[in-house]
Amino acid sequence: MHKPTILPAMVLSGLLVVGCQGPQGNAAGNGSMMQTSANEAIPGGNPPMSQANSASPMAVPAPTDAPTYIAKAGAGDLFEIESSRAVLGKSKNAKVTEFAKMMIKQHQDSTAKVKAAAAKAKLTVPAPILLPDQQAMLDQIKTADAASVDTVYLRHQQTAHEAALALHQGYAETGDTPALNAAAAEIATVVKTHIGHLADMQAR
Repeated sequence: MHKPTILPAMVLSGLLVVGCQGPQGNAAGNGSMMQTSANEAIPGGNPPMSQANSASPMAVPAPTDAPTYIAKAGAGDLFEIESSRAVLGKSKNAKVTEFAKMMIKQHQDSTAKVKAAAAKAKLTVPAPILLPDQQAMLDQIKTADAASVDTVYLRHQQTAHEAALALHQGYAETGDTPALNAAAAEIATVVKTHIGHLADMQAR
């Protein structure tokens, strides 16, 4: 008579474990593999979505093409000049009026610097036009009364200079025209000093 085959206990235990996993066990394993794959998309194992959510939705990359940079630089300088002229007729604060006069002079200089770099690259510089948000800030400065004009002016100067710094720094690093890259880097350095002056005035 044929004797039944007796499997060792360790082999039987292994078969039982595999059988208990079944489809659900495989699904769990696949889920783990999918998670690992997603995590490997970003160094450190963080899922890509978590990084995307942490980015600021308002962040706007600096332009890399010369015509867009020239237009935005011109609009920024125009706002600085016109808003500073507007505050000069209202402010009684010597520090604010001194800063406004410096803004007019130095942003005229930066406009000239961009024009010279554009001419070197044989590019046309159109007449600057304020963007809608710049026009709105200028209108607020013009309509502010003497008691509030300094606060309104300095607040909008802060906003405008932060945008200008991002514009010039970004183009200096990634722009497509070497002559304008150099001009943008020089202007960014000046804008940083303006932001420092604004911080000093608003701290007082």
